[in-house]
Amino acid sequence: MKELVVTLGTILLVMGIAANVFAYRGGSGGMSPGYGYAIDDRMAASLNLTAEQTAQIRSLREVQLKEIQPLQNKLYSKRSELKLLWLQQSPDEGKIKAIDQEIRSLRDQLQDKRTGHRLAIFKILTPEQQTKLQAYAAGRGSGSGRGMRGQGGMGMAPEMGQGMGMRGR
Repeated sequence: MKELVVTLGTILLVMGIAANVFAYRGGSGGMSPGYGYAIDDRMAASLNLTAEQTAQIRSLREVQLKEIQPLQNKLYSKRSELKLLWLQQSPDEGKIKAIDQEIRSLRDQLQDKRTGHRLAIFKILTPEQQTKLQAYAAGRGSGSGRGMRGQGGMGMAPEMGQGMGMRGR
């Protein structure tokens, strides 16, 4: 009987963690910084992109999403695995450090893909468009917004308030 209770408890715990992971991944996207330039309709209009440039950027974005999806899935899986390791009665230091290292490696790979994507988009733009995009990106900041009474504080990044969720879609 005790075995059954422990087994059911473990299953419920795993299901709870999995539900949180899927809820986090769901929604309408994610932080667009880091996943390349987030050229939305408003930004595209201010850049005066040609139809060809728009198609090229859209194509680059689709390719990038296909390339990073397996890495993101593996990252989320490893994070869940790490949570489970930390929840054990006696956490295994070696396993935790190994998973932590894998997570860092996956983040590095994702960052390399993001950088390549941003550079590819930048090459498509004219010098004038590049300047506008740089000014736009510089103005987005780190996501720290104005706090109460106009004082500095942590807030949503500007793009988060514009229909952007956690995955940039």
